[in-house]
Amino acid sequence: MKENNKLYDMNSDNTRATGGYFEDMACQYLSDRGYTVLSRNFRCRLGEIDIIARDGDHIVFVEVKYRKNFKSGYPAESVGIGKIKRISAAAAFYIHKNRLPLDMPYRFDVVSIEGNEITHIVNAFEFLR
Repeated sequence: MKENNKLYDMNSDNTRATGGYFEDMACQYLSDRGYTVLSRNFRCRLGEIDIIARDGDHIVFVEVKYRKNFKSGYPAESVGIGKIKRISAAAAFYIHKNRLPLDMPYRFDVVSIEGNEITHIVNAFEFLR
């Protein structure tokens, strides 16, 4: 069995490793723009949030989407109503679990990575129940 010492293999079929690589890229992108990453891969029975960060007064719940190319469409287009509901439910649980004030400003962003190009969609969607 050949051992692969690369941090990320672009030809790998390992979805978790691929996701981790692009989430690292998104975290670096956000950090470079003054965001403070609070949590990564927050999971609960209601859903998952890729990145939770602070941007000034806002707590930002970030979904990271990657596509190698545009053949399957733009990455952000894959954030549908079902995904938004799961992210919203997980965000509500995170807020409750961490006893954060309900009147604190919250936001949902999408970091879309197409090949090597990063697009940050601020306030990409509203909270849905």
